[in-house]
Amino acid sequence: MKLRKNALAGIALAATAALGLAACGSGSSAPAAGGSGDSKVSGEITVYNAQHESLTKEWVDAFTQETGVKVTVRQGDDSEMSNQIVQEGAASPADVFLTENSPAMAQVENAGLFADVDKATVDQVPAAYRPSTNKWTGIAARSTVLVYDKKKISEDELPKSMLDLAKPEWKGKWAASPSGADFQAIVAALLELKGEAATTEWLKGMKENFKAYKGNSTAMKAVNAGEVDAALIYHYYYYGDQAKTGENSKNVTPYFFKHQDPGAFLSVSGGGVLKSAKNPAAAQAFLKFITGKKGQEVLKNGTSFEYAIASDVEANPKLVPIKDLQAPTVDPAKLNSAKVTELMTQAGLL
Repeated sequence: MKLRKNALAGIALAATAALGLAACGSGSSAPAAGGSGDSKVSGEITVYNAQHESLTKEWVDAFTQETGVKVTVRQGDDSEMSNQIVQEGAASPADVFLTENSPAMAQVENAGLFADVDKATVDQVPAAYRPSTNKWTGIAARSTVLVYDKKKISEDELPKSMLDLAKPEWKGKWAASPSGADFQAIVAALLELKGEAATTEWLKGMKENFKAYKGNSTAMKAVNAGEVDAALIYHYYYYGDQAKTGENSKNVTPYFFKHQDPGAFLSVSGGGVLKSAKNPAAAQAFLKFITGKKGQEVLKNGTSFEYAIASDVEANPKLVPIKDLQAPTVDPAKLNSAKVTELMTQAGLL
């Protein structure tokens, strides 16, 4: 999901075009995304998307079919998109920002660039899956998981806590993708739950013990190929591969830490409306739609294998029920990406 450097360089030009389109505002009026018919939305919106492109396309297509609103999507990863929005400030052409993980949302929120989320949308999302500030909202979630090779690690040898991976007995046995936003969100949760000293110590042990790979799927493939015994990733890489051919996960088993351990962290994917949105009504309607029943059923019935979290929609039946994950309570608004980058750099991981 990386945004090519030349694409980043061209965003300013694309933004100018998007601004012109937004100003023209075409499209027929239609009931707002909640389907209540109590208000009308029309025209166009621009979404800066750091979520999976295929998932967002399903949301966009369904929303446009229901409302007639045209949606232009600009694709990138969490940190690239959040940095771009902060740099653009009030001149950003983005109406909506979607992410995979919370720290990028917190960065934009801390820059004061989000509008309040409409109450009707907030009411659709349980408090556990949105920031306490309500400046943005959760739209999906992914669980931290240790995937391992059962031929190399027996169940009684599995770590009781993610923190155990920093112990000497795990040297050379596990993998991760430290440069990715996914892993940095896990570290951000550790920082919030256990504090700076404990996080610094764990990162030091990680540096001694782990093998670095670029991307969660690559780390999982390494376990599957016997290159390494285990990898700390998000759950949906395993379930997504299993739903296809299973060729990259046939030798892999997922292990959930549970017990409110930092390794049971449930990372909330976020959605927010920019203060500078040129079509705020349609932007709010889009956010309401993806957190509403139809939007969440895309998660339940689709192939993303991310957790549905809103509008009382249950998760994909192939997943461990979200209540059984026993995830720790973390306020997504408090996940500090800047501090995590600093600590990981000091530890020699970035």
